[in-house]
Amino acid sequence: MSNWMWILLIFLWLGGASWIVDTTRKALKTRHTRRLELEQETTRRTLARQAADQPPQPICGCTHHLAKHDRATGKCHEQVQTPVTWDAERKPVQFEARQCNCQQYIGPEPLGTIYAPEIVDPG
Repeated sequence: MSNWMWILLIFLWLGGASWIVDTTRKALKTRHTRRLELEQETTRRTLARQAADQPPQPICGCTHHLAKHDRATGKCHEQVQTPVTWDAERKPVQFEARQCNCQQYIGPEPLGTIYAPEIVDPG
């Protein structure tokens, strides 16, 4: 055998093979981790893009929809759970359904729908 073959055999005998295996394992683990991060980032971007395409929901500060508010007075018609009794640590123990005490709708105003007929060439 030539000299380089003896050097290779000694290298492998002294633990070079385990070094190669460990290095390869670490590289594959790093690659796997980076691919998972890339897929998570792609999913996050897709969800953000879908959320950006949605129009804003007309939700009031009382967390109820515009449809739950009276157009004339702005009062909310939704029923909410209100605490009526508390324990010694001031935690609510019993709840009762009452009308939401929101006085006026404060959410975003939806844009009106505009209908425009198509322009037809008179000729």
